[in-house]
Amino acid sequence: MGRNAKDREMNDRIKALKAAFPKTIPVMTGYIFLGIAFGILLNAKGYGPGWALLMSLLIYAGSMQYVAVSLLVSAFNPMAAFVMTLMVNARHLFYGLSMLDRFKSTGKLKPYLIFGLTDETFSVLCGPEAERDVSKPWYMFWVTFLNQCYWIAGSVAGALIGTLISFNTKGLDFVLTALFVVIFTGQWQETKEHRPAIVGVAVTVLCRLVFGSNSFIIPAMIGIFICLGAMKNKLERGNDL
Repeated sequence: MGRNAKDREMNDRIKALKAAFPKTIPVMTGYIFLGIAFGILLNAKGYGPGWALLMSLLIYAGSMQYVAVSLLVSAFNPMAAFVMTLMVNARHLFYGLSMLDRFKSTGKLKPYLIFGLTDETFSVLCGPEAERDVSKPWYMFWVTFLNQCYWIAGSVAGALIGTLISFNTKGLDFVLTALFVVIFTGQWQETKEHRPAIVGVAVTVLCRLVFGSNSFIIPAMIGIFICLGAMKNKLERGNDL
């Protein structure tokens, strides 16, 4: 690869980074606080900053990392851990299916994009796309990478704070709910097509009423997937207008 080609590639990466960073600011706000809460909880169970760093670097599964804290201090039961992980993260199966086309042409970046696909990253990537002259693969990479960096920074900071002071973190996990509201509001304001959002909210509320607070997530994801699949042609025609 010649020098000019390397310079163009570097410029593409920098341009994609500049486009991605503003989109991740709401995620940064939520991830820092949630990560701090996780780090404090982990440290309280006897696992220090090194554990927080490794878990956030290699597992990187927000809610499952909270569950993993209790698994670490309970009796060794790999089958129970496997089933629990599958239940908590089953929603990612649906995320993955919906991102197949977007990840198809990402080349060497694809494995990391799959690994780093979280709820919030999925929400950002499904929002308004970057400008036409921005490399989409690198834009998606930077969104994913920056979000993981925020989570790692928060969790390590929380573990460090936990070694110095202790305090009641009850209610801090509400930051995640607030984060989803911010992302949803931003997408609603920046897009003209609101039917997918309305379907998502309606199906989720219905499943919440039918299946209860502990079992509605997977049925809701299945319902949304079916409804949006049935509406695909209409939505595509609407976007072409």
